[in-house]
Amino acid sequence: MNYYSTNGKAPIATLEKAVVKGLAEDRGLYMPEHIKQLPQEFFDHIQDMTFQEVAFEVASAFFGDDILAADLRRIVDDTLQFDCPIVPVKDNIYALELFHGPTLAFKDVGARFMARLLQYYVKRKATTSGSVNVLVATSGDTGSAVANGFLGVEGIHVYVLYPKGKVSPIQECQFTTLGQNITAIEVDGVFDDCQRLVKSAFMDEELNRHLRLTSANSINVARFLPQAFYYFWAYAQLKRRATASLDEKGEVTICVPSGNFGNICAGLFAKRMGLPVSHFIAANNANSVFYEYLQTGQYQPRPSVQTIANAMDVGDPSNFARIYDLYGKSHDAIAADISGTTYSDAEIAETIRQTYAETGYLCDPHGACGLRALESQLQPGHVGIFLETAHPAKFRDTVEPIIGTTIDIPARLAAFMQGAKQSVPMSKDFADFKEYLKLKIEK
Repeated sequence: MNYYSTNGKAPIATLEKAVVKGLAEDRGLYMPEHIKQLPQEFFDHIQDMTFQEVAFEVASAFFGDDILAADLRRIVDDTLQFDCPIVPVKDNIYALELFHGPTLAFKDVGARFMARLLQYYVKRKATTSGSVNVLVATSGDTGSAVANGFLGVEGIHVYVLYPKGKVSPIQECQFTTLGQNITAIEVDGVFDDCQRLVKSAFMDEELNRHLRLTSANSINVARFLPQAFYYFWAYAQLKRRATASLDEKGEVTICVPSGNFGNICAGLFAKRMGLPVSHFIAANNANSVFYEYLQTGQYQPRPSVQTIANAMDVGDPSNFARIYDLYGKSHDAIAADISGTTYSDAEIAETIRQTYAETGYLCDPHGACGLRALESQLQPGHVGIFLETAHPAKFRDTVEPIIGTTIDIPARLAAFMQGAKQSVPMSKDFADFKEYLKLKIEK
């Protein structure tokens, strides 16, 4: 399958080029030329399949024209060494828990898949090309997922750019203590500054003449497309539950805590492939650019503000361009499939506290934002799923005072906290970042 740019001015790309380059020459995001509809037989029997079997069918629709089936199956199986279960929280409301991977965040799925796919291409060209340099901006969980997904992968070096003082201490430990082929860069700015530095590096001719650069943010098709896997898996699990009746059309409502919008974008692709979703809800924190777009039809990005749901602190979500393209640039079409909400820190905290007191289920701040939105918009008699995107222990400094008790830290999370921080201080000026990368070239 070929890939085109959302800006429409770059040459058509193969999957390999789209994955290795990350961003198109015209600064647009790559989109597949076609979205294949999965056969009804797949949905009729999806409840009898394993997570890996479901994911392979979905991956084949995206990547099967470009990768041999045996290689793709190996990549999928190696990626999904953990489950993404749905857990009942309230009547007709389920949490899709996406924090059972190595870094306890939803981005483990996309990051691990991309690492393995990129390695697949690097190995094929190992004798003719140098190493690949992965640049990734993070507001929290992306950095840890990507760093750990690529850790020790031969022929690939990862640079994680993160905003100083704006990620949780545990999140920071997950990508600043690794060493090896992982370099953490602490930017004196906000997430949008980190993302701007990454995009500017991709567009810099001098850097690209000497460095093979790619991105592991959700702007990369190999990062965001595999996130569709767990939407299908959630539906499969619902079908297994005799007590979980879907709505009258056999559909489900899905609420996605949204920051850079790669996660919900993957869900929208899943819907286009035939997944029976009646409606999507994009839950925003105080960074409400998309919510305001739904209300007004005007997309007006602005600097992000810091909240307790920090992974959603994005003022100019990159994947809006993909959603806009997917719906033919029609505000009405987008608003027909997606509704939005926006919540303050106080409202998110209230949801964490109340849900824990009433049900015993502990949400992280992002999941709480999703749960509150789902409760407010789920139609009577319908079944809803909200995405619980990270383990609440990753935000213990925020969550513990809200619930008034301590949170047990999973062993694999505690292990990250034992390492020594290694990071490179960086201004938000691209000239400084470029000079740093040029020194790496000279070495």
